[in-house]
Amino acid sequence: MGTNRSMAGWIGFAAVLLLIIGCIDFFQGLIAVFEDEYYIVTQSGFLVVDLTAWGWILMAWGVLLVLAGVGLGAGQQWARWFAIVVVALNVFAQLCFLGNSQYPLWALTALALNIVVLFALTVRWRESEAEMASIG
Repeated sequence: MGTNRSMAGWIGFAAVLLLIIGCIDFFQGLIAVFEDEYYIVTQSGFLVVDLTAWGWILMAWGVLLVLAGVGLGAGQQWARWFAIVVVALNVFAQLCFLGNSQYPLWALTALALNIVVLFALTVRWRESEAEMASIG
């Protein structure tokens, strides 16, 4: 029983982290849209789209992450798989940001948060389903 409660706590923690990560991505995108000079692409990096388009993509992605966090926090079964997919894709987006930005610590922090969420969503999920159902 204690294991289920701790895993349900991890899932709640993942939901909160998804809300935070979604807001971070949204604000990263907002900065890229309104402050073209804020993010400086390094000489070794390249962007497939211009910084403004990247900003709009990040803002939309941030909204998807927030929606995944809300669904996960509400105990929705679909939210687990949706969250795993969007967080896994967000890892790649942050890796792109890591290679193209002069702010590697920021990207590494976001990357670490994403990996913690993936851990919380994939480890011993079956054991926590009953506990999540009793909470929701």
